[in-house]
Amino acid sequence: MATESPETKPKKRNIALITGITGQIHGIIRRSTTFNTDRINHLYENPASPNAEAIKLHYGDLNDSSSLLKIIASIKPTEIYNLGAMSHVKTSFDLSEYTADINAVGTLRILDAIRTCGLEKHVRFYQASTSELYGKVQEIPQSETTPFYPRSPY
Repeated sequence: MATESPETKPKKRNIALITGITGQIHGIIRRSTTFNTDRINHLYENPASPNAEAIKLHYGDLNDSSSLLKIIASIKPTEIYNLGAMSHVKTSFDLSEYTADINAVGTLRILDAIRTCGLEKHVRFYQASTSELYGKVQEIPQSETTPFYPRSPY
């Protein structure tokens, strides 16, 4: 029986799922050469993407655990970048419960889908955050130990 050498062994494909890709940092991520990823999957995307074969659009909602579960189960990502959020400060005051549902519970829905699909040992998860957590700046520079002093539900 022949053994697989590094040259003949199939390369493991890295597949990223990025939520909120149309937000403020989407262009940076989509153009980044630092990703060692073969395919990028998105929730929400402009279908007129210039890199169509490497980028696949998935319609989904951080409010909908069944859509997240279905997407994660079908693509089996090796990396998930949660950039999705309700990030408008004024709207976060007007719709504070909705803001919490998207920003906090939406994250839990993604983590639960990873666990339900049995991928917790195979997926790297990145949760984006915001300087809004610090709100009124109490110290400069801020660090990992800087206390939070948020000024909005966002």
